[in-house]
Amino acid sequence: MADEYERSAEFVDVMLAPHWAALGPPLAEALQGVTGPIVDVGAGGGHGIRVIAKAVAEAEIVAVEPSMPLRSILLARVNESAELRDRVTVLPEPFSEAVLPPRLGAVVAMNVIGHFDAAGRQALWTVLADRLVPGGRAVLNLEPPAEPMAVPESRFADMRIGRRRYEGWGRAEPAGPDRITWHMTYRTYQDDRLTGVLEARYDWRVLDERRLKEELGRHGLVHHRTGPDELGMYVIDRGET
Repeated sequence: MADEYERSAEFVDVMLAPHWAALGPPLAEALQGVTGPIVDVGAGGGHGIRVIAKAVAEAEIVAVEPSMPLRSILLARVNESAELRDRVTVLPEPFSEAVLPPRLGAVVAMNVIGHFDAAGRQALWTVLADRLVPGGRAVLNLEPPAEPMAVPESRFADMRIGRRRYEGWGRAEPAGPDRITWHMTYRTYQDDRLTGVLEARYDWRVLDERRLKEELGRHGLVHHRTGPDELGMYVIDRGET
């Protein structure tokens, strides 16, 4: 499988960092009371790992990240912290091939569910139904759009590091009954002079709350919203009382 982040990882990680200022607090709150092990699906460069580790003290964390350049950032970030080195195991396989603990306290899947086709999602729901311990839960977010549609180009990132400024632009177009293609452009400026342009494409499966509910229901799972509505975050569990 081609690595969609092979060329863009250096931009993706730093441009995601500001978004975690919004995602981090509701994720930490949603994880209150869970136990380990905790699986972070599509852990990327590790922004979520730091939130998880702080929210659930001493829990074992399994970070699944098949993209080599993003995994390199993740492994370096984990290695920088003596605490994370003792708690976090980084797996390079796709989620469908990863060897996970037989029982799980929680599963986190932030900014990643669009990389899963219908079969991949069913595999994920099966893991939740079969392996979550009593009181365990999953936390994920659904990113817009919720249906295949064109998204006009807009700038989603503008940041400065040293003498260089980095811009991220994105637009999307329908690519099938449940899929869109994101077209991303990353521009680099030095002293406001354009020095580089990188273009990348990402396939993304769209998913709305109605379909999420239907798929979860077939596995005996339920969901409810958590965090601010604009973040599209959900907690999934067995509806235990």
